Amino acid sequence: MSVDPPSGQQPPSHRSGFVAIVGRPNVGKSTLLNKLLGEKVAIVTPRPQTTRNQIKGIKTLPNAQVIFLDTPGIHRARSLLNRRMVATALKTLRDDVDGILWVIDAREGIRGEDEDIARLLRESSAETLVVLNKIDLVSKGKLLPLMERCSRLLPGAEIVPVSALQGENLELLLELIVKRLPEGPRYYPEGEVTDQTERFLAAEIVREKIFLLTRQEVPYATAVTIDEFTEKEEKSLIVIKATIHVDRESHKPILIGNRGAMLKEIGTAAREELEGILGWRLFLELFVKVDRDWTQNPGALNELGL
Repeated sequence: MSVDPPSGQQPPSHRSGFVAIVGRPNVGKSTLLNKLLGEKVAIVTPRPQTTRNQIKGIKTLPNAQVIFLDTPGIHRARSLLNRRMVATALKTLRDDVDGILWVIDAREGIRGEDEDIARLLRESSAETLVVLNKIDLVSKGKLLPLMERCSRLLPGAEIVPVSALQGENLELLLELIVKRLPEGPRYYPEGEVTDQTERFLAAEIVREKIFLLTRQEVPYATAVTIDEFTEKEEKSLIVIKATIHVDRESHKPILIGNRGAMLKEIGTAAREELEGILGWRLFLELFVKVDRDWTQNPGALNELGL
């Protein structure tokens, strides 16, 4: 049985390091992270700006450990919430990371926000791999000009076409990431895939189901806090009580639905997924609260951890 060396002790020829995953919103950063890890640690929806916090994912291999830092999408932010999300992503870039994955949506091509990101990356001392994602949705004839443009935006960077959803070229991408890491120890025990708490994961899964099940105008102004997370070991049961925060009175009836039908559907979908992840039966109770304009309120954002 192999035993992880203590943190700070460098095993022979072992590589390790921190790799930031950056890009504009909705290019598939979280899908890429989940696929690279082989487990879900970040929620995924078709909606832009799903990721609000830095999500850490840990990939342990026999010869390496990669600590991925998934970040909110970098965009030209207007609201205070958006500006804080972008600030989180930029702070990750400024931190002492060992590598960067710049994820681009090959289907949509290079946009103004991608050019903004390229300017930031040209100033970074960390080596960048350009990840052209969603190649399953574009023809090969359109891929080559896009790769040439990426080369002009970030000269010298290696470009890796992938499909995160289909898993195409991800083994090659992982090999290239590991190859660029410095020699170093394992920072986390084998089997650990994230440093996120179960409370955080529960809040994120509920928010994901809101995104997937409600109208487009509701999810962006929605946040979830966990009021109670109690493990009852004698019953192999976890009791979770959570509050869904919305910023408009008109959003509350949409989330609750006719006779509570929508809230029940959200709760059922979240409970079923969390039971699969946590391995225990779950009692999940959801409440909806109106916090007017919380996305523009510094105090509210602080309380929500944003």
